[in-house]
Amino acid sequence: MPWSNQNGGGGPWGGGGGNNPGPWGQGPQRPSGGGGGGNRPPDLEEIIRRGQDRLKNALPGGGGGGSPAMLGLIGIALVGLWVFQSVYTIQPDERGIELRFGQPKEEVSMPGLHFHFWPFETVEKATIVERQINIGGGSQQGANQGLMLTGDQNIVDVQFSLLYSVTDPAAYLFNVQRPEDTLRQVAESAMREVVGRRPAQDVFRDNREAIAGEVNDTIQNTMDSYGAGIAINTVSIEDAAPPREVADAFDEVQRAEQDEDRFVEEANQYANQQLGQARGEAAQVREAAAAYRDRVVNTAEGESQRFVSIYNEYAAAPDVTRKRMFLETMEGVFRDSNKFIVEQNGGQGVVPYLPLPEINRRAQDQQARTQEGSQ
Repeated sequence: MPWSNQNGGGGPWGGGGGNNPGPWGQGPQRPSGGGGGGNRPPDLEEIIRRGQDRLKNALPGGGGGGSPAMLGLIGIALVGLWVFQSVYTIQPDERGIELRFGQPKEEVSMPGLHFHFWPFETVEKATIVERQINIGGGSQQGANQGLMLTGDQNIVDVQFSLLYSVTDPAAYLFNVQRPEDTLRQVAESAMREVVGRRPAQDVFRDNREAIAGEVNDTIQNTMDSYGAGIAINTVSIEDAAPPREVADAFDEVQRAEQDEDRFVEEANQYANQQLGQARGEAAQVREAAAAYRDRVVNTAEGESQRFVSIYNEYAAAPDVTRKRMFLETMEGVFRDSNKFIVEQNGGQGVVPYLPLPEINRRAQDQQARTQEGSQ
C-alpha cells in the first residue's frame, strides 16, 4: 500500500518498526493476546483516553477536579444562559403562546416582558397587525395566477388584494400549518368561484363591489371552518383586464360599447328636449283655449245681460227706447263709414265728379305719415 513504502511499513499510524510515531506521540499499542500482524487498526479507546488526558492537562489545576473559582464561573454562565433563554419580550404588535412540553397553554402573552421555564417551556409569537396579500397581476406567484374564466366563457386577468388580521393567535399558530399560504389559496379559489358565476362585464366595471363582498364572505367562512383565527377585513379588486393576446379586441369592444352609450345618451337628451318643447307648446295651446273659452263665455254673458237690460228699458218706455236704439245704430253706421260732403252748386243738370278712390288713398297716406311722425 502507498503508506507502507513511505513509513517503512508502519501504516498510517506508524509504529511499524521504524521511528514514525502515531498522531498521539507513538504508535497504537497492540493487545498482548492474539495475532494480527503490523496492519491492525488503531485502538480507538486508547486514542480517546489520550485525548482526554491532554485536555485535562490543558485546563487550570491540571485536571484534578478543577478549582472552585472555575466551577463557580461555569455555574454562573449556565445560570445566565438559562435566564437569557427563559425571559422573552412580546412587542406591541405581537401576541405570544407558551408551550409546555410541546402543548400550548390557554393563556395569551400580551406585550411586555415574560418568563417561562426553559427548556421545558417555549414560546411562539404571532403578529396581529393588519397585513396585505396581493394576488394576480405581477405577483411573484406566477403570471397565470389571475387568469379566470367568467360565466359567459370569457377569460379575464383579475388582480386583487385582501387585508387580514389575526384574531386568535393560538388558532393561527397551531390549527393551520402555513396560514398565509392557505389564505392565499383560499382567496384565489373563492375569486375563481365568484367570477365563474358572473359575466365578464360585471368583473370589468359594472359590479366589482358586489363581487368583492361575496368573495370576502366566502373567504371568511372557509377560514372559520379551518379554525385559522384570521379575520378578513377588506377584499379589493385592483384591476380586471383581458389577456394580452386579446387585449386589442377587448379594447375595440369597450370603445364600441362606450360609443353606444354615448349615442343612447344623446338620443335620450334629444328626446327629452323635444318632449319638453312639445309639452310646453301643448300647455300653451291649452292655456290659450281656456282663455278663449273664458273670453267667449264672458262676452256672451255680458251681451245677454245687456240685452236683458235693454229689453227691460224697452218694456218700460218703448218709444224712447226705440228712438235711442235708432240713433245709436245710425251713429255707429256713420262712425265706421267714409263720409263725403257735397255742396249743392247753382248749376242745373250738371253731375259733379268726385274721385272717391283717390280721396281714400290720400287719406290713408296722410294717416300713415301722421303715425310715422308720432313715432
